Amino acid sequence: MSGEGLLIDCWVIFEARISISLGSSTPYTHLFWLGISFSTAGSFFFLSSSFAYSSSETPAPAPVKLKPFAKTISKDEMALAKKLVDDGQGHLFAHWKAGKESKKIKAQMAALMQLHKSYPLEEGLLSYTKNARDLLAVSKAGKNPLEGWIPSVPQGESLTVGTPEYDEFESAGLPLLSKTGFVLVAGGLGERLGYKGIKVELPTESCTEICYLQYYIETIIAIQEKYGTVGKTHLPLAIMVSDDTYEKTNTLLKKNKYFGMDKKYVTIMKQEKVAAISSNDGKIAQDEADKYKIECKPHGHGDVHSLMHSSGTAARWLNAGLEYCVFFQDTNGLGFHTLAASLGVSSKLNLVMNSLAIPRKAKQAVGAVCQLTNSETKEERTINVEYNQLDPLLRATVSADGDVNDPKTNFSPYPGNINQLLFSLKEYVENLKETSGVMAEFVNPKYADPAKTIFKKPTRLECMMQDYPMVLKGEDTKRVGFTSVAADMCFSPVKNDVISGAQAQASGTHPAVAFSGESDHYNAVAKIVRSVGCKVQVGEKKTFNGVTMIAGPKIVVSPGVCCQPGEYKSTFAGGGNVMITGGSVLILKGKGKVTINSLKLDGALIIDTGGLKSETVFDNLVVENKGWTEKAVVEAANNPEWVKMRGFVMEKSETVEIICSHHAGKPYKWGEGSVGGGVVEPKEGEEEDPKWAWAKEVKEEEAAGGEGGGGGGGGCCVIS
Repeated sequence: MSGEGLLIDCWVIFEARISISLGSSTPYTHLFWLGISFSTAGSFFFLSSSFAYSSSETPAPAPVKLKPFAKTISKDEMALAKKLVDDGQGHLFAHWKAGKESKKIKAQMAALMQLHKSYPLEEGLLSYTKNARDLLAVSKAGKNPLEGWIPSVPQGESLTVGTPEYDEFESAGLPLLSKTGFVLVAGGLGERLGYKGIKVELPTESCTEICYLQYYIETIIAIQEKYGTVGKTHLPLAIMVSDDTYEKTNTLLKKNKYFGMDKKYVTIMKQEKVAAISSNDGKIAQDEADKYKIECKPHGHGDVHSLMHSSGTAARWLNAGLEYCVFFQDTNGLGFHTLAASLGVSSKLNLVMNSLAIPRKAKQAVGAVCQLTNSETKEERTINVEYNQLDPLLRATVSADGDVNDPKTNFSPYPGNINQLLFSLKEYVENLKETSGVMAEFVNPKYADPAKTIFKKPTRLECMMQDYPMVLKGEDTKRVGFTSVAADMCFSPVKNDVISGAQAQASGTHPAVAFSGESDHYNAVAKIVRSVGCKVQVGEKKTFNGVTMIAGPKIVVSPGVCCQPGEYKSTFAGGGNVMITGGSVLILKGKGKVTINSLKLDGALIIDTGGLKSETVFDNLVVENKGWTEKAVVEAANNPEWVKMRGFVMEKSETVEIICSHHAGKPYKWGEGSVGGGVVEPKEGEEEDPKWAWAKEVKEEEAAGGEGGGGGGGGCCVIS
């Protein structure tokens, strides 16, 4: 038998760990792996290695002498430096040399003092490093933070827009709108989206190009004017920003004169970063390229609570007579649609915290709102539980089936958290006084070795604003619940770049890109208009940048005209006599009162409703023109970033614009005999036109008792 070509594989793996200082105060562990393969034809080997942060096998540091720097740094800075040395942070000063680099030494101590002062616990930076050591020990031990807790479905309400139940909760919440403060969490840039600016300056949609911040502020002003007392009600807005967004947010507000809001009622709260941690023993990380710089990272949006306390904002709002405050995200343009209904739920259930939620499928990659009961102490907590923790927890404690859909609803009983939170202000302020607004922290280090002694890169402590229930005490722990509404009415975040969005949609997840945010903005309004009985055709699907969405009709309603679903009943009073084709554009802007009794729209129509005192009635209005449509852009073209993110520009071929005005304190009837500019006179038998065949079919369905209706009825009529 010939041995030629015979392979005898024998792999031998060697691992070597070598500690290397390289003149650095932060030691490395260098890992080497050596593999050898033998064969009759010869042998070969491969070598692989990587650097990782490690605290193991670290030689004892030389004593740090701070006395020579007494004239370089202040007394307070010296006191902090000594405490840090005692805390095991001597490496932060080991590179100091007397008489050299005094400016860099001062800058380093200023940075450490800022980290010390901004951390809200009493011992500042020392409290932070202690917490880091404690949490890292838990992480290393692999302890399950949910062990001993049994999940169950929390208290709350699942609502559908257009139903009597929804209307009841919205009606209960409307009077509370004028007693609500608004908190915008806007600490991020748009880099993840492929945008260099701040996310709140991105347009919500392409028809009006109104940015998110303008849309939010105009909604707050509309609520103030509709439900408050003129001259007395001033609803406030607090914005949490970061170092990255502070200047740009202020510039955007000042440039646009705060979008009509009195700047006295806008509070900017800047979030500071925290020190990065390089090892299990809580060592503060330094920039490897410059030891005088401390590596810092964001602490998480949970800091909004400590800022609401330290700035005095929450207490000031309570003293001004407000009863609630709502926290919302920077690029979710649908978030305010269901605010009144959520307030109604909070009032009815006497909640101290109410999470706006969405229905979620079992095992869907969305955190779930759950009530947890401790099996020993019987303590209750209603908190967000991550989807990858919920299923195994249910299997271990409730049912071997885990997280499964309810056959009645085809959704999981545990609603999905979307991080829009509503708080009862009285209890919120009381709790902030007791806790300083400090949320429960967690750590998520990425380990480089099975023993969990080495980090791939420095980690940090984090906190999340939805973990507020973790700091509640007594009976307040039982006063946490949810309001669940379909995602297409309340949740469409813009957070992904086009490549990630296309991949997400291909895997069955919402793309969360600029195009989907815009499409959902139009479709949510169309759904509300359908819910009051109007006939609104579903537009065709279009694809841009690899993302496919329903592209019409494009209905944009200014908050000054309608800001809650219940208000649409009086605006679109004609119900089934209002018909809009799937490719149409309808924009209602301004603050005036508009009553549309009869409209047939196939094209583009803008109605400028005028000011608060303007009131216009539309009867028998028919508009037909070429309208607007999306036009794909060439990637290399000189278009703004926000256009490239969408993949199209809005091509405006023909438009009818009607400008309303105040008419001596009485409603002005528009439409009778108004012909021209794309407005055409209604004709007998017009529904026989193939263009309106879909509307005729709906009419016949209604006559036969089908869903939908006219005259402002509450049926939801979806036409495709």
